[in-house]
Amino acid sequence: MNCVLHMGTELGLRDPNVFKPLWVLDFPLLEWDEDTQRFHAMHHPFTSPKKEDWDLIETDPGKVRANAYDLAMNGVELGGGSIRIHDKELQARMFKLLGFTDEEAKAQFGFLMDAFQYGAPPHGGLAFGFDRLCATMSGTDSIRDFIAFPKNNSGRDVMIDAPAPLDKAQLEELSIATVVKAEG
Repeated sequence: MNCVLHMGTELGLRDPNVFKPLWVLDFPLLEWDEDTQRFHAMHHPFTSPKKEDWDLIETDPGKVRANAYDLAMNGVELGGGSIRIHDKELQARMFKLLGFTDEEAKAQFGFLMDAFQYGAPPHGGLAFGFDRLCATMSGTDSIRDFIAFPKNNSGRDVMIDAPAPLDKAQLEELSIATVVKAEG
């Protein structure tokens, strides 16, 4: 059990027989990194800021809220998502704030910036964890019994025997070298 669920149980704030879903909103869009002395995106550089915070991007970026949301129930995150930036100028402002030069932004995300000239509609989504919902509603702290493709403790999927070894030709095609560790 993770520490949040443990503390909720210890403090009597968590009853596995009572379901209390909630939407978590107003996440910070950015976080300051002391090591690099700059802001980083909390989620990714494409999350849209809340429209009412756009003016803060250059003046007070730490106060900008993300147009993002999580769905939680009984202390478990069931899903999350965001509205993405769909405006070329706003995306350019975000890249600049995050420390990208125009050249770096073009090299890494030019396809996206070019696509904006054709008019991207507002778009977003929600990644929902149905396995988490099932585990929470059954009173279980682990999603292990509800995962469609279960894995064991070593990360191996025993149903399809994955990950499987790659043959030498596949490794050469991908320019991957393997290293064998000596035991002992």
